[in-house]
Amino acid sequence: MQHFFIIVIFSAVLLTAASAHDKHRADSQTPKMKEWFDTLKSGKGPCCSDADGSVVKDADWEADDKGHYRVHINGKWMDVPDDAVLHQPNMYGRTMVWTGLYIDGQIQIRCFIPGMMI
Repeated sequence: MQHFFIIVIFSAVLLTAASAHDKHRADSQTPKMKEWFDTLKSGKGPCCSDADGSVVKDADWEADDKGHYRVHINGKWMDVPDDAVLHQPNMYGRTMVWTGLYIDGQIQIRCFIPGMMI
């Protein structure tokens, strides 16, 4: 019986997370936006889609006068590798970053697209 309750609670958590995630996707997934997200690539390879990326608040990214970027991820500032920066118009408008993990557990930035700081 205890296993049943654990399964029910775990399922409820998954459904809650999935519905919150779908809500985020719903506001950006017109066919045109989906196609745009799916074609994004940096020098590190495909970014994948908006589902793999995270919106970055204006206070959590910055650019210097040489065009280099930094992003605040998981409590620390990380330099964005130049080959991860997307140099195309941002149709979504909001700053986004796509990350992955190295085998040793270090975060890597695969793609970054600046938005408009307001």
